Amino acid sequence: MSAPQPPAGPVHVALHTPSHSGMGELLSYACERPLPAGTLVRVPLGAREVLGVVWDADEAPGGLPEGTALRPVAGVLEGLAPLDLPWRRLVAFAARYYQRALGEVALAALPAHLRGLRPEQFARRLRRPTPPADAAAHTLQQSVALTTEQASACARIASEPGPFLLFGSTGSGKTEVYLRCVQEMLQADPTAQALVLVPEINLTPQLEERFAARFGASAVVPLHSGMTGPQRLRSWLAAHSGAARIVLGTRMAVFASLPGLKFIVVDEEHDPSYKQQEGARYSARDLAIWRGREQGAKVLLGSATPSLESWHASRPPTPEDPGGGRYARLHMPSRIGAGALPRVRRVDMSQQPRHAVLSVPLLAAITERVARGEQCMVLLNRRGYAPVLHCADCDWKSDCPHCSAHQVFHKTDRSLRCHHCGHTVRVPRHCPRCGSPDIRPMGRGTEQLEEQLCSLLSEVLRPDRTPVRIARIDADTTRAKGALEQQFAQVHSGAVDVLVGTQMIAKGHDFRRITLVAAVQPDGALFSSDFRAPERLFALLMQAGGRAGRDAVYMAAQGTQCEMWVQSFCPRHAVFETLRTHDYPAFAAQQLRERAQAAMPPFSHLALVRADARTQEVAQGFLSAASAAAHAAALPGLERVTLFPPVPLAIQRVANVERAQMLLESPRRAALQHFLLAWKSVLQATRHDPAHKGLIRWLVDVDPLEI
Repeated sequence: MSAPQPPAGPVHVALHTPSHSGMGELLSYACERPLPAGTLVRVPLGAREVLGVVWDADEAPGGLPEGTALRPVAGVLEGLAPLDLPWRRLVAFAARYYQRALGEVALAALPAHLRGLRPEQFARRLRRPTPPADAAAHTLQQSVALTTEQASACARIASEPGPFLLFGSTGSGKTEVYLRCVQEMLQADPTAQALVLVPEINLTPQLEERFAARFGASAVVPLHSGMTGPQRLRSWLAAHSGAARIVLGTRMAVFASLPGLKFIVVDEEHDPSYKQQEGARYSARDLAIWRGREQGAKVLLGSATPSLESWHASRPPTPEDPGGGRYARLHMPSRIGAGALPRVRRVDMSQQPRHAVLSVPLLAAITERVARGEQCMVLLNRRGYAPVLHCADCDWKSDCPHCSAHQVFHKTDRSLRCHHCGHTVRVPRHCPRCGSPDIRPMGRGTEQLEEQLCSLLSEVLRPDRTPVRIARIDADTTRAKGALEQQFAQVHSGAVDVLVGTQMIAKGHDFRRITLVAAVQPDGALFSSDFRAPERLFALLMQAGGRAGRDAVYMAAQGTQCEMWVQSFCPRHAVFETLRTHDYPAFAAQQLRERAQAAMPPFSHLALVRADARTQEVAQGFLSAASAAAHAAALPGLERVTLFPPVPLAIQRVANVERAQMLLESPRRAALQHFLLAWKSVLQATRHDPAHKGLIRWLVDVDPLEI
């Protein structure tokens, strides 16, 4: 028996309107026939015609004024099943929690290409044949035998509700656990679907290849921002219809329409790339947890260096804390098919020659490895040739005219480029201020490191008596389409002896012949004002070190042990002490003690309100006025929320816009959310006060990762 159809009449539609536009969450339109919630429609909005989503009637605005004439729905995207209730609930929760408009989140979650199609165009698109789904009842590639640790993890995932945190050493076989769990789920339910999230686009090809080999290419679709509009629409439709059994993508994929969702994997769950930094500033990892609970899907978070929030949430019960955490922690400490974790060697750079790029012992170690035909990886998390050009005579620096930041010197194209606003100029021949020709680079980026390595290793020969081959991978060398995949393929094939790069090379890649990893300038993060900086540095170095020694057979044939070198002026720092023993639990325990003493996350909950304006005075004035108004109105939840005074951002000015922020802190998440909901209208009213005329925009960032 078919479900009863809603009566014809007004339909309430979510549209892509900003949260502070004053237009309301839903707009009403006339329609001659009933449309179920989740239907995609084209409707007029001013002089435009836009895509909207018909929403649930119980969330519709109050009654319309008598005599109101509603504009009619312009068209319906026929042939597409409505977006289901779990998807609509996910969107509604994300909009509410992250303080954005419902339609803004809903429409941003749909493929941009879909938003531009009229009904007749969409109908033609649907007539194109879609590849049939692979039943996934049997695997195309024979499953490998599980280790004891992997089998134990899979058994617990099958028998417990989760969510799960898979704490596995680099090279411990976490991916095989993902594959096996997805395989068992697909075999048990012919309509089930899985969502696999990765933090960055460059990690999708190799993981997609493994999933496609196991389940068939038609069963797996990618979903990320590196795809063209038609490609993303094709993947989205395959997921929405159930034709795709597995969606593999970056953070945007957490909003994919998956009516049969039964399993979610969040790989490298600690990675900050899961937090959106524009528009609705959602955390894909946190939404995955919420979505799994609401939709009855199991959630598996995986990492060798879990976020402290997830680590704390998976704490085992103790007499003092009998409840323990909300997650089940699974541990896989052993590496599979790999040797031991790399031996960590620390170099005190204060004992090395001044301005040395590489210490004497590290250069000797790289030389020895290359001469034996092994690969080395050198990590420097700063691109460009040098962070700044400097005049020794008048102290001029290559400051960006539009930002409170330096323009980075790029020697390859002889440019000074701001990495914040993109402003680019040619390198001057003389100092613009005093005319002195003595302008020199200060600091070091990957471009300069590559150049200096070429010079330092110019006399070194490989086993076949050919020169050393050095390659650089960073955002500057991978701009062309397909360049990243091509460069990684060269590393995997052995065509590169020394790989230089930023954090792009440190995560998730299965380099089989790298036996030495070096971090040449990691100290900056040790003295950052961001309380998360030590956590990020430890994770980056642990992940980088995990690229070494991943092939035990190769290591045995070479008769060598893998190494990780850390050059530092503070080699005895606690971060490097725990890194030396690869002891993440000890590092996490020490960090959590400090966080608890300072009442920082995960022991408190934060939000940032940011204001952008023509002047810093206007930006801070708006935030101060909004804070004062909140106190004057005694908003609900305020008694449990601390509002700190507004301050400029670390990079105060970007593209001639001044930026300020205000931190909110509460020991209870519910109190913070209650206050933010009540404060939204106050912020909107303060925005329209003539005293804040120079304000450009304001935004709320819930659970911020950068402060």
